[in-house]
Amino acid sequence: MIINVLSLFDGISCGQVALERANIKVEKYYASETNIHSVKVAFKNYPNTIQLGDVRKIRTTDLPKIDLLIGGSPCQDLSSAKTNGEGLEGENSRLFYDFVRILKELNPRYFLLENVKMKKEWQDIISNLLGVQPIEINSNLVSAQNRIRLYWTNIPVYNQPKNKGILIKDITFDNNYKIFTDERIDRTRKFTKNYIKWDLSGKQYWSQQDRAYFEEGKMCTLPKANPSNKLNIWLGGNEYRRCHPIEAERLQTLPDNYTNGVGLTDAKRLSLIGDGWTVDVITHILKNIQLEEIKK
Repeated sequence: MIINVLSLFDGISCGQVALERANIKVEKYYASETNIHSVKVAFKNYPNTIQLGDVRKIRTTDLPKIDLLIGGSPCQDLSSAKTNGEGLEGENSRLFYDFVRILKELNPRYFLLENVKMKKEWQDIISNLLGVQPIEINSNLVSAQNRIRLYWTNIPVYNQPKNKGILIKDITFDNNYKIFTDERIDRTRKFTKNYIKWDLSGKQYWSQQDRAYFEEGKMCTLPKANPSNKLNIWLGGNEYRRCHPIEAERLQTLPDNYTNGVGLTDAKRLSLIGDGWTVDVITHILKNIQLEEIKK
């Protein structure tokens, strides 16, 4: 089976890694992405990627038959953690409607849309427009990262990924990377089930960047915004360190150095990784395409 793929909001092209792992051969891979750094990473790893630019300007009549449409539309206004988000009418989140437009115009054999866990009213709008209910999968089944996401797809998915039991200690690359100590942490730190937290503000903010996760546990969801300060690991005693970009790639089950070699800072690499997919979750879903085709 050889297919043509269109990936909207392609980012660093995690979808191509997943397709390879699912042993699905691709004739042409079209990508819609506007972030120049993401495009550089995609081209480094997949130089045959056909970039189409802004999703709003895609003319489907210019494309060949597309067998698989995939995408993770922007979620800035959809997260259930945001109480005042604009939902699908937010400036970026409304780009979801371009996914719907292109899906209707191309009528591909299969489609897959990923997004965050959100308010039921917004989830229902997406489900009604796509004609399927979402599957909820936590990336912690296949990686050392807690990352709950919703996946709308017409690919038959019969089960959850197998729990691999991966912990932070299993993806460690460099325990000497950006170690830091701070006497102020000792005065306010508290132990929770998954991490140590502290309050340097003195205002009881307990901010996300004021946490350090246990090596015997799972990391938080890799964020896109300010990731360098939010991915901390406790080394014991009064020692902490930042998460290395290679460790972040492993948290997203990407190949080591996938985002390296295109002149990006560590902080930018972390941001692009956090904005991507957990590859092995996508692989789990895509593998069912071949099973479905065999049945036919």
